[in-house]
Amino acid sequence: MRVCGIEIKSNEAIICLMELDGDLVQIPDCRQTRFQLSKTGDQESMQKLQFALAKLFTDYRVSHVAIKERPQKGKFAGSALGFKIEAALQLIDGVTVHVMAGSEQKDILKRNPIPVDFADTGLKGFQETAFTVAYAFLMGKKYPKPQG
Repeated sequence: MRVCGIEIKSNEAIICLMELDGDLVQIPDCRQTRFQLSKTGDQESMQKLQFALAKLFTDYRVSHVAIKERPQKGKFAGSALGFKIEAALQLIDGVTVHVMAGSEQKDILKRNPIPVDFADTGLKGFQETAFTVAYAFLMGKKYPKPQG
């Protein structure tokens, strides 16, 4: 299973691809690490963004997308453009999109800590949140929370 972890900040989607092969987590190389939506967020720029993301998902055989949830109001609320990016992602055919709440992510990481220091992954510093979301998603699928 290959997942694309995404952190949406303002008008950009920061991504990290990750794959689970048995018990081995792999981080495949990717041609692009961030996608920006123009500040206007008009129809044409939305379509270009959605097309570019859909093409990336097809090219890299991504089956799932995990997005870090953002609050809708308050000090750390997501921007309107950010929510447009989220909607564009949810409407891409061929991928299953999961918006991951912070509490869900923390619970999974508590049960399945990240086994490697982020600095050793070879990823850029700004991708750390996307990496963490992708890892938590994969671990949540592989080791679901016991019921009861």
